[in-house]
Amino acid sequence: MNINMEGRIIDEKKIEAVLAATRSPSSQVILKILKKAREKKGLELKEAGYLINLKEKALREELFVAAGWVKNEIYGERLVFFAPLYISNYCINDCEYCNFHTVNNQLQRKKLTLKEIEEQVKVLIDMGHKRVLLECGEDPKRNNIEYVVEAIKRIYSVRTNKGNIRRVNVNIAATTVSNYRKLKKANIGTYQLFQETYHRLTYSRLHSGPKADYERQLTAHSRAHAADLDDLGIGALFGLYDWRFEVLALISHAQYLDRILKVGPHTISVPRFQAAPTVIFKPQYSVSDNDFLKLIAILRIAVPYTGIIISTRESPLIRKRAFQIGVSQASAGSCVTIGGYGRKDSQPQFKIHDSRPLEEVIKQVVSDGFLPSFCTACYRRGRTGKEFMELSKGGEIHKFCRANAILTFAEYLEDFSANGLREQGRALLKVYLEKIENLYLRQETQKRLLKISSGRRDLYF
Repeated sequence: MNINMEGRIIDEKKIEAVLAATRSPSSQVILKILKKAREKKGLELKEAGYLINLKEKALREELFVAAGWVKNEIYGERLVFFAPLYISNYCINDCEYCNFHTVNNQLQRKKLTLKEIEEQVKVLIDMGHKRVLLECGEDPKRNNIEYVVEAIKRIYSVRTNKGNIRRVNVNIAATTVSNYRKLKKANIGTYQLFQETYHRLTYSRLHSGPKADYERQLTAHSRAHAADLDDLGIGALFGLYDWRFEVLALISHAQYLDRILKVGPHTISVPRFQAAPTVIFKPQYSVSDNDFLKLIAILRIAVPYTGIIISTRESPLIRKRAFQIGVSQASAGSCVTIGGYGRKDSQPQFKIHDSRPLEEVIKQVVSDGFLPSFCTACYRRGRTGKEFMELSKGGEIHKFCRANAILTFAEYLEDFSANGLREQGRALLKVYLEKIENLYLRQETQKRLLKISSGRRDLYF
């Protein structure tokens, strides 16, 4: 991999120049950009820069309206839920913002056995989850690729009377094309890797160990793509550096992947720095709630085809608002420690601000009119990479997603709902079933709903 490609991905001078040139946008310029946003073609860096620099509250609300419209046009009303599964906190990196860093001598280091992984997966299945995000620290000896692959195989193998995990997405350290091929063979979904911060000097200051290699991190998605992993996720940890810079860098990265690999990011994650027990790092660039919501809205209209992911780092109130203006995927009922599902969550990687169980989150989003989804159909139907991009960019993907979300939520209601959620959920299903415009698809969905009520599971288009 030619590390000189890095300069073509992130041009720091260009980003800084854009931020300077767009410092004082007029309301006419902002409204013109928001009108363009409704074409669902994305934005240029300078246009995103103007939105970043808007200050008027009324214009910010216009931004939120436009972002919500774009999200609904492409992804519809659905919210896809998943849970992280941490399998090892052994790590040879010393990242200042992470509780798993090597200097944490208070942390009880643990690597789950395959049996322990199986037990954790059973808990997740019995919560209602169908998707997990596998996570582990970087340790080539303890957490080698063979261990990760065996963990994936074990996750897929687990069955309970409540079902199984149907898709394993993976967030592991940047690695080689050879290792990415092993992940491909293990049938993973999306491969996620965050740059954390795109600002080179800040990146260098916050990292030591193998992860300190900025180019290794930044070019990992190209190596993954060379191994035929075509669903790729990017992200930044907001708070490490100026959020304005990070947003333009994320857009630059997305545009690079789309231009060079012909496959833009399947997802963009927007974690915000949170405290942890042994983390002494204090962010100089803390991101306010208003700015956090603003950056989500900008990313939604700048990279309209991507799925935007929010985690349980955020409060229920912030998540509720983020769902309305652009987020399409969210973790729920999360545990961010090793082997913590079903027991007290001690020594977490970071502090969680939404500790509600999955069912409570589901009840809230249903009350807000969103359609919970546990769908994994695109992966199994081959709608990945370029094919997914074509559907998403054309605003067609939610037509499949609505039907499949209805089916997966119907399963959830049959197997897990209580306390009035089933009745409320069924009423919501009826509303969105009627919104399926294709008569054949609507009738087939209705037939499959009847099969689900009779005990059938895992039906999808």
